[in-house]
Amino acid sequence: SSSSSSSSSSSSSALGSSGLGSTSDSLPGTSGGGGAGDNDFMLVLQNVSPAGVIVKKGQQVAEFDRQYMLLRLDDYQASVVQSEASLKKRKADLDITHKAHEQLINSAKGALEKARLDLKTIPVLSDIDADRARLAFQQAEAKYQQLLKEVPFVLASEQADTRNSELSVEKARQERKRAQMNADKMIAKAPIDGLVVMQSMFRGGDFGQIAQGDQLWPGQFYMQVVDPRSMVINATVNQSDVEQVRIGQKTRVHFDAYPDLTLPAHVESVAAVAKPGMFRPTYFREVAVRLRLDQMDSRVIPDLSVSAEVIEETDSQVAAAAPLGAVFQDAAGDNSSKAYVFVQAAKGWERREVEVGIHNNLIAAVKSGLKAGEVVALDRPPQFSTGSPEISQVNP
Repeated sequence: SSSSSSSSSSSSSALGSSGLGSTSDSLPGTSGGGGAGDNDFMLVLQNVSPAGVIVKKGQQVAEFDRQYMLLRLDDYQASVVQSEASLKKRKADLDITHKAHEQLINSAKGALEKARLDLKTIPVLSDIDADRARLAFQQAEAKYQQLLKEVPFVLASEQADTRNSELSVEKARQERKRAQMNADKMIAKAPIDGLVVMQSMFRGGDFGQIAQGDQLWPGQFYMQVVDPRSMVINATVNQSDVEQVRIGQKTRVHFDAYPDLTLPAHVESVAAVAKPGMFRPTYFREVAVRLRLDQMDSRVIPDLSVSAEVIEETDSQVAAAAPLGAVFQDAAGDNSSKAYVFVQAAKGWERREVEVGIHNNLIAAVKSGLKAGEVVALDRPPQFSTGSPEISQVNP
């Protein structure tokens, strides 16, 4: 009789009952491990580069606890070895089965040839022996034909079993590769040459810098590697002013730590949507804006507080700049009245007409009628208040 081998699907002993590895029962968050809600990706900083050091591209800057990852990698490595050994054994068993089936075919062929020779002795046999010889020949021929018809099915079964074992090996290798990738992800490397800047977090009720031994949650921002030769400013602008901000506009950046330091920059990006203020009324909205410094200074380091002035328009034909509150204009129905200021003279205040250029909410550029260094009044002098018409500030 002929028999074909069959394969049964069962989980590899190297991966344990859960399929996650023989050590998976000790992982937090699995049966036998830590409490519910634990995560086997324990983001505990084991090694981290100190804040403020200069690192090179590709240099390791942080390493998280990889104990369970490495254990799982060892389990998958053992699974690959076991699967490869099972594949070799399967191929050997299938080769034995194939040889055994060939042997059955050869044996059946020999029996058929013997029965064919026995048919030649029918003339000298009795009727009963002759019938027996004919019946033996028919049985031998049917068995031989049956075994020949089984050959394609035996080959297909052998190929299917071999392919199934090969897929098991490939699956084990992919799992090992994925485990290796997960273990590698627990090591952070510097993407560029730059300066290490550590972020802060709450630790025991205190807000401090992230350090070695801290446990982080997935997705937490814990470190930056910045290029000190080229820095950006993450700023916000009021929703009422963002319409006037355009990408590429020039800006002047003032540093709170260095009042005498002003650096040029330009608008690099403007957010598409506004973000709500966290400690202000809900109706207050701000839009994120990113500026890039066009000039660097050795005193500039990350995380400094700054303020920036966006330059909307420039005018080179300006004689002086005056506070906008010092520029007055008489109210007139036809808007034909000219702007004027009150300038301090030797005998007191004098009224002087000026030509106002571009201005913002605080300062106005004066093209003519005023010189740099002259003193102007922010309020109307007393001698000009009696019998004077209604006045108003120049509209922006």
